[in-house]
Amino acid sequence: MKLKQGSFLWYLYLDKLYCLLSVRNVKALLEYFHLLDVHHNNTLNDVLFYHFLRHVTSWKRTQIMIVFNMLDWNAMGEIGFDQFYMLVCILLAQQNHLEEQFIFRHSRPVFELLDLDGELRIGADHFHMYNFLFNIKKQELRELYHDFDITGDRRLNYKEFKLFTIFTMDKYQEKQKAEKEQGKTAPLKKKRPHRFILSSKLF
Repeated sequence: MKLKQGSFLWYLYLDKLYCLLSVRNVKALLEYFHLLDVHHNNTLNDVLFYHFLRHVTSWKRTQIMIVFNMLDWNAMGEIGFDQFYMLVCILLAQQNHLEEQFIFRHSRPVFELLDLDGELRIGADHFHMYNFLFNIKKQELRELYHDFDITGDRRLNYKEFKLFTIFTMDKYQEKQKAEKEQGKTAPLKKKRPHRFILSSKLF
């Protein structure tokens, strides 16, 4: 997924440590939400939600409606600003390749979003359905349920999910550290001396 350049979300800044917006950005986002809310209900229905995401992302219709149904957990046919804010933070985290950081920092809200049935368990099918949101690859998904499904029921409770987020965050930080060290040890290219060709006409 890519945010469309020039859209409103393109200009918002997501804190890379906590994966949250600043107070100033939240106020701007709230004003934007009110502009989208043409019915003045302090909510967005599925039609407004669809056109908003078609305007700012490259998602297809099926993906947009999957996300809407996930956020509309009480099946009211609309979402409020809290859900809208959560979605925007997810979009910005994905745009900035901070999915691991976001899941780690907001493990409880993410778990509740993925727990569609309210059973306090997340099955592999739920992860498959929303892998475009958090970029969890199939191999990582297999390892997730192999390594962290302690109860052996092929579903993760919150404690198991939290362990997964900690492990994923550790791997992410190790990867970043390795990339930084690699950058420091990379040999510097020697600059070639400039050759000046003097014309005989000058003399």
